[in-house]
Order: sequence, then C-alpha cells, then structure tokens
Amino acid sequence: MFPLTEENKPVAQLLLNSGTCPRCIFRFCGVDFHAPYKFTSKELLNELQKFLKTEKDEVILEVPNPPSKKMRLQELEDGTEGIGNQSQNGDGRISPVEDGNFTSSNPNSSVCNICLGILQEFCEKEFIQQVCQKVEASGFEFTNLVFSVSFPPQLSVREYAAWLLVKQEMGKQSLSLGRNDIVQLKEAYKWITHPLFSEELGIPIDGKSLFEVSVVFAHPETVEDCHFLRVLCPDCFKPAKNKQSVFTRMAVMKALNNVKEEDFLKQFPCPPSSPKSVCTVLGIECAHGAVFLAGRYNKYSRNLPQTPWIIDGERKLESSVEELISDHLLTVFKAESFNFSSSGREDVDVRTLGNGRPFAIELMNPHRVHFTSQEIKELQQKINSSSNKIQVRDLQLVTREAIGHMKEGEEEKTKTYSALIWTNKVIQKKDIEFLNEIKDLKIDQKTPLRVLHRRPLAVRVRVIHSMETLYVDEHHFRLYLKTQAGTYIKEFVHGDFGRTKPNIGSLMKVTADILELDVESVDVDWPPALDD
Repeated sequence: MFPLTEENKPVAQLLLNSGTCPRCIFRFCGVDFHAPYKFTSKELLNELQKFLKTEKDEVILEVPNPPSKKMRLQELEDGTEGIGNQSQNGDGRISPVEDGNFTSSNPNSSVCNICLGILQEFCEKEFIQQVCQKVEASGFEFTNLVFSVSFPPQLSVREYAAWLLVKQEMGKQSLSLGRNDIVQLKEAYKWITHPLFSEELGIPIDGKSLFEVSVVFAHPETVEDCHFLRVLCPDCFKPAKNKQSVFTRMAVMKALNNVKEEDFLKQFPCPPSSPKSVCTVLGIECAHGAVFLAGRYNKYSRNLPQTPWIIDGERKLESSVEELISDHLLTVFKAESFNFSSSGREDVDVRTLGNGRPFAIELMNPHRVHFTSQEIKELQQKINSSSNKIQVRDLQLVTREAIGHMKEGEEEKTKTYSALIWTNKVIQKKDIEFLNEIKDLKIDQKTPLRVLHRRPLAVRVRVIHSMETLYVDEHHFRLYLKTQAGTYIKEFVHGDFGRTKPNIGSLMKVTADILELDVESVDVDWPPALDD
C-alpha cells in the first residue's frame, strides 16, 4: 500500500519538482514506518509518479542540473592495503569502495537535492554487497554487528531549507510541520540497510555489538553549502586541532539553531538546488571493541620491572612483566595494542610470590575474540613455558565492569610481605621480639624520594596491622608484615631520612636497611580462582 495520502500531494509534488528523491519525500511527509522505504529507488519513483499522475519524462525534465551518471567514490589506498591501518580514532580501517567499481543502478536518476544520493544509491543492495565484501575481507571475527554512518554536515543545511519550503506549503493548508516531525535521515537509512546487512552476512544487527562497521560519507560542496553559516554565526565554527574542517555536524547544527529563518532564506536557496555531484565514500571502517583478560601473576626475578623501564628514551632492562604476558595475548587475539593494569605494583628488585598479584589487560581492536576455556588455559601454559621469570594463573576473559573489582577499596585491602633486614648494631633475638607484639601501628609516610617524580607530595597515613620476626644472625633478621595496601615497606624499614615515622630503625634505635623484599600475598579476592 502506497504510504502517501491526498493531503500529501502538494508537498510531494513540490519536492519532486525541486529534485528530491522519493525516500526523502516520504521523510518530509512523516512516513515513519519501515516497509515503504525498502523498495528500490526505481520502484519508488514509478509508484510516486503514478500517485501524482505525472508522466515519468515530465518529472525528469523538471529536475535541474542532472549530475554525472556514474557514482564517484574518492580514491584512497588500492585493494585492501588499508586493513589494519590505524585511523585517527585508533580503529582498523578498510579501504573505501574503489572509484569506478560502483555504478548507479538507475543511471537516469538525478542526485537528490536533500540527501545528496545517500537514500538513492548508497542504501541499495549493490552498495551493501560491496560493503559486506570489505567486512568479510577484514579478518575480524564476529557473530553480530552494529552499523554506523557519518554523513556530510551540509545535509543538515539542505534539510533545513527543505523544511522551510514544506512548512510554507503546508501553511497554505493550515497545517504545521515541526523539525522533529521529519523522519531522521539516519533512521530511514537504518530501516533500509539493516535487513540487507543481515541477509548478506547471515548475522543480526545488534546495537550492543562490540563489532562496528562504519561508513564515512563526504561531499565536495560542503564548504560551498556551509560557508554562509560561518559568516552569520562565527562563534559556532572555531578551529580545533583534531578536526580537519570547522564544518562539523555539531557546529552546523548549533549555527542552524541560532540563525533566524529570514537570514537563512537570504543566504541559501529554498528549495535547495540540485548538487553538482553525488556523495563520496571516504572510508569503510571496521573495528572491534576491546576485550579484557584478567589473572594473577607471580614474579620470581629481582631484575624485572612490572612495566617497560625506559628513561630518556633508553631502555634499562630488556623486558617486563607486562610484555612477557601481553606479547602472547596480542598475537593470539590479533589485537592492535593493549593497556595493562594491576592491583598495585612491585619494584624491579621485589619478587611477588604466594597466589600472585591480580592484573587485567585491555586488548584494543582484536580481530579474534572467541575462545573456549580450554584455549585460554593453553594460552596461559604458553605464557608460563616462555619464561622462568613469571608465572600466570587464573587467566580468564572478563567484562570491562568486572575490572572495577580489582580497584575497589584498594587501600583498604591488605598485603603481606617478607623482608630481610640489616642493622648496623649487633642484635640478639630478644632485641626484635617486641615487634611481634605491635598491632595496627599507624605510620605517617611522606611521599618517598624515589617516587617523588611521579607521585604528588603528601603525607599518607598507613597501618601496619601485624609483624612477626625471625632472627637470622647478629646483623640480620627476617620480618613478616601484614600492612594496609599502599604502604611503602622499604621506607618503613629505613625511614627515608625521617620521611616515614615511626620506622623499624626508630623503633629499634638502630640504623636499619632492607636487603630483600618479597610480596607474599595480595589480599584482593579477584579474579575468581579457576580449577587447575
């Protein structure tokens, strides 16, 4: 059933005569259900002409300045060389549809003066098939997708001009038309293209999917169509470092909301004139949202930093905990980059023993994302067999939200340490036994000198919950401590030139120093322990 009524005829005829495509006519007549938009452009034009009782040739002759018959798509890189290249937002990019490979399925049609061809050729099956070919060649693993589009900013200008025209025509019938009464271009485009994508790829379109396919459209007449707005509203168009043009969609919309209708009509044709050319496809981009893995690591080396140790561009040590774990994950997940985080950190010369330290890794734009628990277990074994400096346990896929558990109440958590301590004075077993009786000792720690370059100067109150001593010889003893997370253990031993008070040296009235330090446990109950 044709969606327009007799009441719509004046507006439909007016728009058709000005060079508007059938789908945009539907939008301006308030057709807000999907079915009519899904017919081909040719079918819709035939039906519209029947509805208006207008001969086909008549309609075509009334459209001014028909553009070139062939779709012109901007050339970027050839073939699929762009796959995996990083765009400005870090997404994997697929090269656009090559110039000349996509030809108008209806060569006698002219380019719509409102949508610039978006609702004519770029939502037809032939174009969607070409997008799908690029998606399938991208190497991403996916079971659903979200499809997004970026349109040239002057579409808002042309739509505004058409709205003023239609509003005036409807006023003659004592009818009104608000800007929100027009069906949005993106909505109509979605109604048409989503079923075509599902049919072609055999998967659902899901707005919550982590795999996104986006098409970026541009038009050579953007500056020509928008420059008058910059004159009328200069404050809306301020250059930004990360923007190639001041004419962004948001800036144009802001200007249109500020400009007076009479000023707009003096500067821009109403109805909008037919464009000289059709939209171009700047790029077809594929990107997968980040995936997250978590686990616990043990560090057995006293010569291994947690993260790469680079000073003034020079690497001090050849590897790190982060790299020994992430290198394998990047390869298997075919990801572009990663972010590493953990529940605290240990110094390069400190071992992490016991059940390990919780960590999480965010893998950016992974091409492979589906793994069984057995495959993850094998990946963990591969990491562990690659180095004797670290071991990983409880490796598992987690959600972004779950990572928050690692940081929740971090300073309220406890950590257990083992330290080998040297004293300048000769000590007996009885000289250290009093430390065993001290419970919940509050200490004031001014930011240690060794971390002052990366942490703000402050005095932090920390708690030493308990201590247990083991006498070694006249100048050495081992101290086991259970402390509040965030306590600087080395400074609690030697005092850091009085910046930590009290400290082991002041409590024992000796000069004390720490020779070895091990993290025995990090009491964060995350991630969940897995069966071996």
